[in-house]
Amino acid sequence: MGKKRQKLKRAFNANLIILNFKRMWPFIKPFWVRALIGVLLTIPVGGLDAVVAMFLKPFMDQVMVDKQQAFSAMIPYLIVGFTLVQGVLLYASDYLNTWVAQKITIGLKRKLYEKLLSMDTAYFDSHNSGEILFRYSTDAETASTGLINSIKQFLSRTFSSIALVFVLIYNSWQMAAIAVAVLGLFIYPMYIVRKKMKAILAKTVVNLSSIMTAYNETFAGNRTIRSFTLEEEFKRRFYKITDVTFALAMKMVKSTNWLSPLMHIIMSIGVAFVIGFGSYLIVTGRITSGNFVAFTAALIMLYKPLKSVGNYYISIQNSFIAIDRIFEILDLQPQLKDRENPATLTEIRKGITFDNVCFAYVPGREVLHNITLEIPRGTTLALVGNSGGGKTTISTLIPRLYDITGGEIKIDGVNVKDISQDSLRKQIAMVFQDNFLFTGTIRENVLLGNPNVTDAEIWAALENACLADFVKGLELGLDTEIGERGTLLSGGQKQRLAIARAFVKNAPIVILDEATSALDTKSERVVQEALDNLMKNRTVIVIAHRLSTVQNADNIIVVNDGQIVESGNHETLLAQDGAYAALYKMQFKK
Repeated sequence: MGKKRQKLKRAFNANLIILNFKRMWPFIKPFWVRALIGVLLTIPVGGLDAVVAMFLKPFMDQVMVDKQQAFSAMIPYLIVGFTLVQGVLLYASDYLNTWVAQKITIGLKRKLYEKLLSMDTAYFDSHNSGEILFRYSTDAETASTGLINSIKQFLSRTFSSIALVFVLIYNSWQMAAIAVAVLGLFIYPMYIVRKKMKAILAKTVVNLSSIMTAYNETFAGNRTIRSFTLEEEFKRRFYKITDVTFALAMKMVKSTNWLSPLMHIIMSIGVAFVIGFGSYLIVTGRITSGNFVAFTAALIMLYKPLKSVGNYYISIQNSFIAIDRIFEILDLQPQLKDRENPATLTEIRKGITFDNVCFAYVPGREVLHNITLEIPRGTTLALVGNSGGGKTTISTLIPRLYDITGGEIKIDGVNVKDISQDSLRKQIAMVFQDNFLFTGTIRENVLLGNPNVTDAEIWAALENACLADFVKGLELGLDTEIGERGTLLSGGQKQRLAIARAFVKNAPIVILDEATSALDTKSERVVQEALDNLMKNRTVIVIAHRLSTVQNADNIIVVNDGQIVESGNHETLLAQDGAYAALYKMQFKK
C-alpha cells in the first residue's frame, strides 16, 4: 500500500518538476536571476484570476440585488484594469522565460556535443546517425523549453488555484469541500497516462531516429540510389517507417487522449454537485446569490485549465522523458580513458612494437590473434592480404581508437595505454581510402591538420601533395569552398587535400589505409607521388591491395584471418613462393 501511495505521489507534476529542476540546475544557474524574475511574474498572473471572481459577489449583491449604481459603474473599470495588468505581466513573463529557455537549450546542446566528441569510436559503430541527431539535438530543445514552460504553468496555476480556492472557501466552505474533493479524482488517471507514455515514447524515439537516418542516407547515397535505380525500394522502406510513425501516434492518442474527456466528465460531476448543493444553500438562506455566482465563477476558472490537462500533461511528460534521455547520455563514460598522470609522447626515438596482440570488436569474436611485429623508427611497413583479414584493424590500434583485448602495443617501449590519447594521436597522421573533408574552404580543411601554420606552409603542403597548381588556378584560391564532404572536388583532389592536411600535421608516424585503391590509374599516379613525399623520413604503415605500391617497403606483412602468415621484403617473400607470391602472381599475371 505504501509503494502504491508513493507511485501516486510521483504522478503529481510538482514532484516531477522539482526532480528535473534539480538535474537541470547547473544549466539554469548562469541565468537564474532572469529565470527567477520570469517565474515570479507568473505568481500575480495566476493570482489575479481570483480578483475577477471575487468582484462578482459584490457586483451580484450590490448591483443586481440592491441596485447600487455607483458600484456598478466602478466594477467594469476595475476588472479591465486588473486584466490589463495581468496581460502586461504575462507578456514580460513569456519574454523572460523564452530567453532563459533558449539559453538553457544552447547550454544543453553544447554539453551534449562535448559528450559526443568525447565518445569512443566503438560508440559510433553501435549508434546510427538518426539516433544521434535526435537524442543530441531534438531532446535538448524539448527538455529545456518544456521544463521552463512547465515551471511557469505550474506556478501560475498553483497560485491561481490557491487564490481561487480561497475565493471558494470565502463564499462557501461547504461547497469548497465538494469542489476540492473532486480534484482528488484527477491523480490516478495521470499516473496511468505517464506509465503508458514512457513505453510508447521509447519506441517513438527509435522510429523518429530511423526517419532521420533515412534522410541522411538518401542525401549521402543519392548517386548510388540513382545509379542502381533504387528509388522505389527506398520509397517502400520510408513508407514502412512512416506507417510505424502513424501507428505509434495513434497508439499514443488511444492510450492518453482519454484523459481530457475523463477530466471533463469529472469536472462536470463536480459542478453538478456544487450547483445542486448551492441551490439548497441559497433557498435555506445560508449564502447569498452573490456568494453562489462568485463561487461558481471561481470554480469554473479553477476547473477550466484542467479540461485540457491531458494535452498539457502529455507535453510535460515529453519534456521530462527528454530530460531523462539527456542525462542518460551525460552519464555515459567513454570506454577509453587516460590513466592517472599518463605519459606524454613528444617524439618517436625507437619505433612501434606489437607483442602478442589480440583484439575483438564484440566479446567472444576475436578478429586479431597474437599479432607480434616490430616497426623500427623511419621504416615502412606494408600490410597486405585478403579483404577482412584484419589489416585496417591493426592500423586503428596504433592511435588507440580501440583498446586491445590481449597483449601490448608499445611506442619506444611505453604501452600506449600509459600515454595520453591526445599526445599519442598528435604524433600520428592518417590518410584513408575515403577521407572525410568538412564543409568550408580549402584553407580551413588544410588547417585542421595544424591550425598554427602560415599560408606559406599551407602552399608548401599543397605543393608536396601535388595540388598547388590546381588551387592556384581557382579564382578564390585557398578560400574556395569545397562543399559538404568535398563534393565539389574529384576523388584524386580529395585525396591530395587530405594528404596536404597530413603534411601540415608533420607527424612522425603516418598510416596510409588504401589511400589510392579507389582512384583511376592517372589519379593514382599523382596521388602516389604525393604519398611518396609524405612518407619521407617518417615511420610509415601502409595498407594496400595493389602490391605495386608496396614493393619498396622495408617489411611486408601478410595478414589473413587475423594472423600474420608471412613477413619479409618483396624479394624474400617472392622467393618463399607462399601467400604473398600467390597474391603477386594473381595481380601481375598476363
